[in-house]
Amino acid sequence: MATAFLFPGQGSQSLGMGYQLYEQHEEARSRFETVNSVLDVDLIALMFGLESTLSDPEERLKQTEITQPALYAHSLAAMAVLDDEGVRPDMAAGHSLGEYSALAAAGALSFEEGLRVVRRRGELMAEAGERRPGAMAAVLGADINGVESVCEEVSAEEEGVVQPANYNAPDQIVISGDVEAVERATGAIEGRAVPLSVSGAFHSPLMEYAREGLAEVLEAVTIRPSHCPVYPNVTAEPTTDPDEIRRCLMEQLLSPVRWAPTLRHMQENGATRYVEVGPGQVLQGLVRRTLGKNAETLGAGTPAEIERLVEA
Repeated sequence: MATAFLFPGQGSQSLGMGYQLYEQHEEARSRFETVNSVLDVDLIALMFGLESTLSDPEERLKQTEITQPALYAHSLAAMAVLDDEGVRPDMAAGHSLGEYSALAAAGALSFEEGLRVVRRRGELMAEAGERRPGAMAAVLGADINGVESVCEEVSAEEEGVVQPANYNAPDQIVISGDVEAVERATGAIEGRAVPLSVSGAFHSPLMEYAREGLAEVLEAVTIRPSHCPVYPNVTAEPTTDPDEIRRCLMEQLLSPVRWAPTLRHMQENGATRYVEVGPGQVLQGLVRRTLGKNAETLGAGTPAEIERLVEA
């Protein structure tokens, strides 16, 4: 029986996330306190809703430059508890931002270096969204080939670009690009389109500014062979190679997140249990929608969930 660890990305955050881990586990508390010492912001207060000067702390947590290090911190705090219990993955993957959490959990990145990169990534993506505003929309119940064809047709009109950004599940694709291009595409696609509240067109060419800045950061980061295979979003294929990991991280901001193919490849390579390490249950839902309702999924974002996983 092989266990795959999955690490969530933006959209899984919630006010108070990680508080129980902080309160009940010394290993997690140490991780959270390291976050505050490394970053120039009291992330603990923002995550736990303790910053009294904020009129809307939940909205602040949704801001990309805060959301990304917060999710990374929560996932790696949970991972510190799992490591202490001797629970480790046979393979790992993360959804967008979660890929950095997966790499740190698998030993390819140090916790501190990963934290700095994630913080800068969030800042760059927010800046890219301001420089070239875009939009994203989830398309439900549409044919994948049909969505790709519509995106190609709309982009060929030379009035903007739109492309698939997330292959989340067989019946859920997210598209991303220029605002008008996304609107034209959603109008032409057969399926229900739901606009997403985001600060930029992630995983599209509109993130080129962020990619250039992130490339400079990643060139200076030490990446080691991972302890277990990690499945990059760009390829959905397992790797432990530092050069391949670095290349995929550089391409990730402009490329689609191939999540459904990642889950299928994990299953083909022996995964029988899928553990979402961090807040929420988004990825567990995508596992069942992609691999079937009987796929075994577990959470590992709270002390109670971790206790159930250790027992299992």
